[in-house]
Amino acid sequence: MTLPTEAEVLSWFEKLSNWGRWGPDDRLGTLNLITASTRVAASRLVSEGHVVSLAWDVDTTPQRDQTYGPPRRFFVTTGQGLADEHRIDPHGNPDNRMNGALEYLGYVFHGYSVTHLDALSHVFWDRKMYNGVPAELVSSSHGATAHDVTAVKGGVITRGILVDVPAFRGVDWLEPGDPVTATEVRAILAAQGTEVHSGDALLLRTGYGKRRAMQGPDDVRALGRAGWHASCAPLFHELGVSLIGADTAQDVVPSGYDSVVIPVHTLGLVAMGLYMIDNMNLEELSAKCASAGRHTFELVVSTIPFLGATGSPVNPLAVF
Repeated sequence: MTLPTEAEVLSWFEKLSNWGRWGPDDRLGTLNLITASTRVAASRLVSEGHVVSLAWDVDTTPQRDQTYGPPRRFFVTTGQGLADEHRIDPHGNPDNRMNGALEYLGYVFHGYSVTHLDALSHVFWDRKMYNGVPAELVSSSHGATAHDVTAVKGGVITRGILVDVPAFRGVDWLEPGDPVTATEVRAILAAQGTEVHSGDALLLRTGYGKRRAMQGPDDVRALGRAGWHASCAPLFHELGVSLIGADTAQDVVPSGYDSVVIPVHTLGLVAMGLYMIDNMNLEELSAKCASAGRHTFELVVSTIPFLGATGSPVNPLAVF
């Protein structure tokens, strides 16, 4: 395959644009492609009631792939010291029979480690968000006053499709910097016998979960990361994909383009209004798809409706 030039990729900001497609005030972008009948059809894929989580555990242990530092957990009350005769109960309970624990959690979920959904306010291009919304509407005082994650408060329920690249290539995992092109995605879908319908979600497995389990997390800034190549953006548009996900942060790193370093994120979120889930754990899903003899399933995603947030940690579920 001849890879697109940088000029071609830049032209896609207009050619693939969904600005105004669903109205000037649209906040859902490609999630508009998921209809009530889409959800019903996805539910009909469930025959076993088997559920697979597609998220990594959120780990407070420092790791190489935690770009902005590890998640933090601070306990306000715990179970420690309950037997101390001089302990003063914070709830004013004199007999100490009822107690509990509560904590504060804080972390940057964007990056390379936490499984999360990007809202359409996460990325800007030429100081604009999806549908031409000014980037200035995301502020330190008020957060994202447009395109925040509450637009997805109803969650995502649709048919998910696993694009299992290591299984197709016959390897354990893709090496850092290895791109998955549109041509290869078409070949994998054909080999799996999977036809993409409008509103489907495509999930890319590079095998990073297996690599991480065997070698530990990568220093992505030093090594790069396998992922979707920019050439996949027109394919997503053509097929009517509602959502993409990957076991990495979507884009192959480095992208091969100087002026748009994460083209899948930038074209997807800004031009197309394409929501995406970064850093999924797709190893158990790969095994389940192999044993079930199909790469399709019901995908269920529920977000935390944090007002003004540019995304949300998620625990996506594949239901068979």
